Amino acid sequence: MSAPLLDVRNVTMQFGGLKAVEGLSFQVQKGQLAGLIGPNGAGKTTVFNMLTGVYTPTLGEVAFESKKVSGLKPYEISSHGLTRTFQNIRLFKDLTVLENVLIANHQHVKYSWMDALLLNDSFQKEEKQITDKAKEILHIFGLSNKIDERSANLPYGEQRKLEIVRALMTEPKMILLDEPAAGMNHSETHSLMELIAKIRKEFNLTVLLIEHDMKLVMGICEQIFVLDHGVKIEEGAPEKIKSSKKVIEAYLGVDADESH
Repeated sequence: MSAPLLDVRNVTMQFGGLKAVEGLSFQVQKGQLAGLIGPNGAGKTTVFNMLTGVYTPTLGEVAFESKKVSGLKPYEISSHGLTRTFQNIRLFKDLTVLENVLIANHQHVKYSWMDALLLNDSFQKEEKQITDKAKEILHIFGLSNKIDERSANLPYGEQRKLEIVRALMTEPKMILLDEPAAGMNHSETHSLMELIAKIRKEFNLTVLLIEHDMKLVMGICEQIFVLDHGVKIEEGAPEKIKSSKKVIEAYLGVDADESH
């Protein structure tokens, strides 16, 4: 088997005397759609923060495409092709839908500041290419009729989608989705599940998602990692996770044998 795209090696994240994550190791292969689950407070978002440079692990390291990325700044990790969405929506509320998406492409522009100042052909040609690309992705997400609306005016579910569109504009190789279905109803969640599977193929992406909706996780993920109190207690295919006594105990707080 080839080297994993993402390799998390024995990472620990300690805040004073509290170990939010301890001795965590897991791998995600290129093209895989994986899930990171666990009860509230299990340390899932802390893991995403370590993977994307918000935190530097106290111990251990994170490698992406066999290169160490732990210790890099978030924008440096993003430039390597590893990007994310957030549990709490972080859109520019006063900007339009299209403007929110265009901003995300700044690290890939090739024209110079002089080109931008002069508004020359080089600038205008590339700006058109970027705008066309943004509109194309917005169309895939069913947001093409909202490009001129302020993002703050979008329904909650569409704001969630816009965050994913914005992440895709960074041209990622791997995208981390932090509770993408949070606040969505059943219909919206089902639509999102199909959309995640679609963009994974269409954009040749590797996906790791945090999600509390077990139907979504079990429905699309090929590999699942389970955290409890900052420690990985199980990993494997959905069938294995569903029947794992350790997982049942972590979620229900009782012995699995007693829960039947």
